[in-house]
Amino acid sequence: MINQSDATNPGVVRSQASLRDYLAIARFDHMTKHVFIIPGIVLAYAIHQGAVHFSVDRLVVGFLSAILIASANYVINEWLDRESDAFHPVKSKRTAVHHALSPTLVYAEYFTLLLLGLFLGYQLGHLFFVASVAFGLSGISYNVEPIRTKDKVYLDVISESVNNPIRLLLGWAMVDSTALPPASLFIAYWAGGAFLMGAKRLSEYRDVVAGQGVDMLHRYRKSFRGYSSENLTVSCFLYAMLSAFFIAVFLIKYRLEYIVAFPFIAGLFAIYMWLALREGSVAQRPERLFRSRRLLAATGLAVLAVAVATFVDVPWLDSLSQPYLIKVD
Repeated sequence: MINQSDATNPGVVRSQASLRDYLAIARFDHMTKHVFIIPGIVLAYAIHQGAVHFSVDRLVVGFLSAILIASANYVINEWLDRESDAFHPVKSKRTAVHHALSPTLVYAEYFTLLLLGLFLGYQLGHLFFVASVAFGLSGISYNVEPIRTKDKVYLDVISESVNNPIRLLLGWAMVDSTALPPASLFIAYWAGGAFLMGAKRLSEYRDVVAGQGVDMLHRYRKSFRGYSSENLTVSCFLYAMLSAFFIAVFLIKYRLEYIVAFPFIAGLFAIYMWLALREGSVAQRPERLFRSRRLLAATGLAVLAVAVATFVDVPWLDSLSQPYLIKVD
């Protein structure tokens, strides 16, 4: 086996990569993140009250397309971050840090996954294809110079979280390819994604600073030079409030019964923030979030509440949307 030392980080010795290593950088094990596609499917079906073409074949092709494009983004992410990831306590274990990958093969893998994903997306119509292209472009803008938004404070969170509404749109387009989701839902999903990414940054900041020091964190990623524990916490509250506001707008405007699910959705935000504040938090690795029993339970309750609110009409809730004052005399 051939070994190759790293010029930037002399302490890192890279062994020659195998086929398994090239598959590893595509991170197919991260496909659990595509759970964020499901609400788009459910809400498109619910808002149209079932008056849409629902096809299992479209769902299978749609999810496969999203998985391939996401994996293409992961390939370019791991390749371009291989130097800086060496300074992260967890990401330093990634394949690209420890194995000498061929640039030709890496880019061939990237374009193969991306083009195959776009090809499948094209089969599902114009709306899904446009969302698929946006998904691919988000990976480029986030990772590739001269844009590389991941190195810019706050913009890193805002740009990475755009994948959330894109996934919402992908799910929606699997069911309804003739209209866009409501703007309020789109913005709520975006702000919710920003909350998740902000909480991830906060957890990383607390753990790396406590273990290796702030200098190591700055070497890992440039954006952390503008962050502190305080401003990351405040930004999380801001993103959560924005998401909650637009969720409320959507609930009141499209189906008032969904308001009964709001306390459970708020509970999800609270539990995720609690997870982010724990040492070695699972929030740093979203693909493992489902190992948290509390988060699973809260998610199950929220999904159940939304499902009940979708099919059960509560007429007296209409009075909540009417302005009135309670007389005291």
